[in-house]
Amino acid sequence: MIDPDLAYLIVKNARDYAVFTLEPDGRIAAWSPGAQTIFGYRSDEAIGMSFSRLFLPPDVAVGAPEAEMAKAYREGRAEDTRWHLRQNGERFWANGVTMTLGDRPQLIKFLRDETASKLAEDQRILLLNELNHRIKNTLATVQSIVDHTLRAADVSAGTRNVLTERLIALAQAHNVLVAESWAGADLGAIVERALAPHDGSGLGLFRIEGPRVFLSPQQAVSLSLVLHELTTNAIKYGALSAQTGQVSISWNLSHDAAGARSMTLLWQETGGPPVSPPDGREGFGLRLIARSFGQDGDGRTRVEHRPEGLVCTVNIPLAQGDGASILNLGEG
Repeated sequence: MIDPDLAYLIVKNARDYAVFTLEPDGRIAAWSPGAQTIFGYRSDEAIGMSFSRLFLPPDVAVGAPEAEMAKAYREGRAEDTRWHLRQNGERFWANGVTMTLGDRPQLIKFLRDETASKLAEDQRILLLNELNHRIKNTLATVQSIVDHTLRAADVSAGTRNVLTERLIALAQAHNVLVAESWAGADLGAIVERALAPHDGSGLGLFRIEGPRVFLSPQQAVSLSLVLHELTTNAIKYGALSAQTGQVSISWNLSHDAAGARSMTLLWQETGGPPVSPPDGREGFGLRLIARSFGQDGDGRTRVEHRPEGLVCTVNIPLAQGDGASILNLGEG
């Protein structure tokens, strides 16, 4: 049990927090110095005032003050984060909790002004949206420049299409990252987005299974490109070139003795034509697949041309690295 004098001193000196009590009818019964600092009302002005005076008109209109009190009486506490109103009419963003006071009929409210962090977050989102918009425009511009340049050089339509599709794969990875505010991307979302354009027939060409895994932005982009190359290869030469073909994509998590996490993904094709290793120098797609995660710590990718179908395994450490390039397609 906290000593009443100590509790009084805590409330009196907690100037960053508004602390006040409410009668069952919604009138303010006690008002801390911190409440005066945040809301602007002196104690003699606030005591006896309706709780609803601290809310914005739209919230008052829908009964938010009464709903908060009712929930606190019903469940013991009610937490909310919203805009509130100071005495001078200024809005401020606050997080607060209203709680019961043991057997007493009153409620107690603790509230903190978080306007600065709210405005900073709003500014971050605004800048992020602007960045996303500029990146999309840049990708579209790059795609247009590449297409016009290759057309002028009389490059074949097939080569132009391949390059365009790779740029589209980059854009799709970007869209998934945008949904997560560039914090990373869910592996399942990356896989579904990469395969969606090729499974519109509803024939179940792909079997997808795996737990929730969150990849870094760099890993998400690299894996999107790998999946695009694997799918393209399967359509041209592998399982998806036959009516009976199917591709299974599965993944799992693991931890080593030190607790480091990693993810292993398996791409396995069945039901297609017999497969044999490529003759001569490997193409761009195979180099991309094999080397996409070469700089991600212990990341590694292996491609096997088994007679029954191509198999690709991707192992990715989930600890994020700094400064690694997305791709390393150089020779050697």
